[in-house]
Amino acid sequence: MGVVTSPTGSAKEPKQDRSRATRQRLLEAAVACLAERGWAGSTVSVVAERAGVSRGAAQHHFPTREDLFTAAVEYVAEERSSALRSLPGQSRAAVVAALVDLYTGPLFRAALHLWVAASNEEQLRGRVTELEARVGRETHRIAVELLGADESVPGVRETVQGLLDMARGLGLANLLTDDAARRKRVVGQWARLLEETLGPTSRP
Repeated sequence: MGVVTSPTGSAKEPKQDRSRATRQRLLEAAVACLAERGWAGSTVSVVAERAGVSRGAAQHHFPTREDLFTAAVEYVAEERSSALRSLPGQSRAAVVAALVDLYTGPLFRAALHLWVAASNEEQLRGRVTELEARVGRETHRIAVELLGADESVPGVRETVQGLLDMARGLGLANLLTDDAARRKRVVGQWARLLEETLGPTSRP
């Protein structure tokens, strides 16, 4: 017996898939352009060309530049959260290194350009602030879980936040120079400090 399909379903689904794929390419291109060119160099035309679609197709999905990069803000936030959620349970030294890697990669670079743009672009500021607050809370929660930290102990919460602030600072330094050698030493020292400060892991 053959499979019964909707007379419109077979036509709509491929079109919807193509539409989703186009949108995804545009968001990925927007993030890449922000990371490489900054806000000033990331126009809709540049993003569309990089994504391999026409400017008209880009504007069909995102009518204005602000629409495109507001969506890119959300995409960056979700990708960063997904990267955090996918980190496996491992030694504290490995967790520290993985967290720092997240702040020295292209997603953080793109996010940084969005922060700078949002400071001057009213249309972006509210959305960027909201999403960064959400990502910040989730980053802290996941870091606590991965480190097996017990936040009921005085000072532990601040220690974890200090780690994230340090990782962000290393990410900023990495924008100007390849600081890998010094970063490796700093990460090693932070891992040792965490072992002393956090004590035995509370992770099962």
